[in-house]
Amino acid sequence: MSDTDAFFPQPRDVIRAFHLLSRLPLPGGDAERAAASAWAWPLVGATIAALQVGLGCGLMALGVPVWAAAGLAVALGVVLTGGLHEDGLADCADGFWGGFDRDRRLEILKDSRVGSYGVLAMVFAVGLRWGLLASLLPVAPLALIAAAMLSRAPMALLMARMPFAREGGLANHVGRPPLASAGLAVAIAVVGGMIYAGFWPGLLAAVIVGIAAILVGSLARAKIGGQTGDVLGAAQVIGEIAALLTLAAALA
Repeated sequence: MSDTDAFFPQPRDVIRAFHLLSRLPLPGGDAERAAASAWAWPLVGATIAALQVGLGCGLMALGVPVWAAAGLAVALGVVLTGGLHEDGLADCADGFWGGFDRDRRLEILKDSRVGSYGVLAMVFAVGLRWGLLASLLPVAPLALIAAAMLSRAPMALLMARMPFAREGGLANHVGRPPLASAGLAVAIAVVGGMIYAGFWPGLLAAVIVGIAAILVGSLARAKIGGQTGDVLGAAQVIGEIAALLTLAAALA
């Protein structure tokens, strides 16, 4: 589907979104509308976060300490996504700060090995989410769903608006979502954020996530001239941390 094609959401887009962004073995998907299904990406986040909340709250009800329950909930999220977004964050950390020019940075982004910058980025990302989940699970567990939804919307918007940093990769395998699909993703995420976190906390978190996405996009444009799948993954992780920080400050 090109940028100018008419966009109409399809029910199967939800399955396509799960196939792209998770390891959940849902039947009936295909790769025909991988980009156009971007509107459903916040629904993937909501489902994964709901499973994390269920695990975390269930463990706490059984007497498991909150820190352990939160850590296992973070681990479940990584398993359900296959570490897709964390891998993007690590690659961006290595590429953006390990290369001295655009070509070298793009070369590092394609390298499957993880360097010191990538390891540190993942440690900080996992540690921050672990602590924030431990803060929110006992008092506002549904805020985790709000953060997961809000953090998936910037991926769709950046993918729709930013130039691809290189040919191949994301550009060939997924394509560019119609702007209407990205806009619908943002609308779903913001409404979901206000439902699960409360009107004002959810709206504030949406604004903060938007600012974080602008910063990630600006950095990617300055470093490599555009977006890659790794940039989108980094935007999701950073957006989720921004949302959790905001909601923890407002609700915990």
